[in-house]
Amino acid sequence: MFKRKRILVTGGAGFLGSHLCERLLADGHDVLCVDNFYTGTRDNILQLLDNKRFELMRHDVTFPLYIEVDEIYNLACPASPNHYQHDPVQTTKTSVHGAINMLGLAKRLRARIFQASTSEVYGDPTVHPQTEDYRGHVNPIGPRACYDEGKRCAETLFFDYRRQHNLNIRVARIFNTYGPRMHVNDGRVVSNFIVQALRGEPITIYGSGRQTRAFCYVDDLIEGIVRLMRTSDDVTGPVNLGNPVEISIGELAARIIALTGSRSQLHTAPLPEDDPVQRCPDISLAGRLIDWKPTIELNQGLQRCIAYFDDLLRASA
Repeated sequence: MFKRKRILVTGGAGFLGSHLCERLLADGHDVLCVDNFYTGTRDNILQLLDNKRFELMRHDVTFPLYIEVDEIYNLACPASPNHYQHDPVQTTKTSVHGAINMLGLAKRLRARIFQASTSEVYGDPTVHPQTEDYRGHVNPIGPRACYDEGKRCAETLFFDYRRQHNLNIRVARIFNTYGPRMHVNDGRVVSNFIVQALRGEPITIYGSGRQTRAFCYVDDLIEGIVRLMRTSDDVTGPVNLGNPVEISIGELAARIIALTGSRSQLHTAPLPEDDPVQRCPDISLAGRLIDWKPTIELNQGLQRCIAYFDDLLRASA
């Protein structure tokens, strides 16, 4: 039987958060979106502002929040290297202090709480594809450590709250996700390539282009998050959520050039420090626990993403 809930989404005006808010409203729930707009934007949630079951609050999760809700989705944290390396101390605070504050809220309310963790907890992996029992290969003092180690610490906190306070937690390790509402200048490979191709600019490939990634369309990812949150209480995670189909960065660039009809040429640049050579999830656990796997093929998702950025660039021209 359906039970309408009041649900908190931190980072709700961001790329993933706005799609999650939209999904939860469509499912009939009341949604409180909390965001400090460091990387999130009002444009991402404009279509939700007139919905009577949607509420927006400007707030930084590094400070406590005193509200009443039934469930919490903690997505607050900049997720692209451009953004999280801009203020690395604040990035770590958002992951760690934000987790402490949201876990404290969940403890007081006895609310189920979801943590958006990341494939970055695996670092530059020596195991491929990555399974949830792999403990990672992370540089704790490198330029990406603010995000990698911040998220690893947040996972520690979630499981300590589970053991110490019997909190009802869910942890998902989210792999590369793409789709509408990504930032034009967020530095992620899909948005970079699409924007450069649409503008006819050289497409920048870092390193040889032979490094691989696996890209999940945002709708598939949101479905996985919701399923994980709704499964039985004994399922805590961490659970990998992502698309297990690998593609090289060079092949991705060629595919985007073909789909956009661009005349962009390829330009190479040095690989950033600690950038992983391979990143691909093993999602067999998600299949067993929540009967989930991605359904949107890469070309189909890229076409939707290209249409979004094309409209965005035309509107700002």
